[in-house]
Amino acid sequence: MKPGFSARIAYLFLPIDKVGKHPMKLLNTIKSAAIAVMVGLGIAMAITNPSQSDYEEYAIAQLTAYLKDNTCTQTLKDEDSLLQHSCTLLVDVGRPQLEKLIADHTKERNFIFFSIYRTELSISPLLPAYRFETVAALQKFYTYQTSK
Repeated sequence: MKPGFSARIAYLFLPIDKVGKHPMKLLNTIKSAAIAVMVGLGIAMAITNPSQSDYEEYAIAQLTAYLKDNTCTQTLKDEDSLLQHSCTLLVDVGRPQLEKLIADHTKERNFIFFSIYRTELSISPLLPAYRFETVAALQKFYTYQTSK
């Protein structure tokens, strides 16, 4: 009986002196190692999938940094430095309200190995609404979509 296709492929990767001595055993070992690595990665991803409270900490840090760096600094760059300082102070004082706003307007979709968070912020009908989508995995956050 002729060897199967995978056995014939395995012959290509074996040293000449090993061909014919147990190519299937080597192939099975490689398969087992690959499966073990995949299972280990899956377990690591499931264990390190960040929680919603982790996301909220990340989101408030990003939002306050954005407000301080863009709104306070760039919008008020021609203004008095006292006004810039007052703006950053206002962001710090309003942090608890921003935290509640983020917590109340965030939806989580947990996929065991990773999570997707959607936050829709709308403070007033007079101000623009913002939407953020973030994927979380391995204790890291990646905001992949931001829209106004």
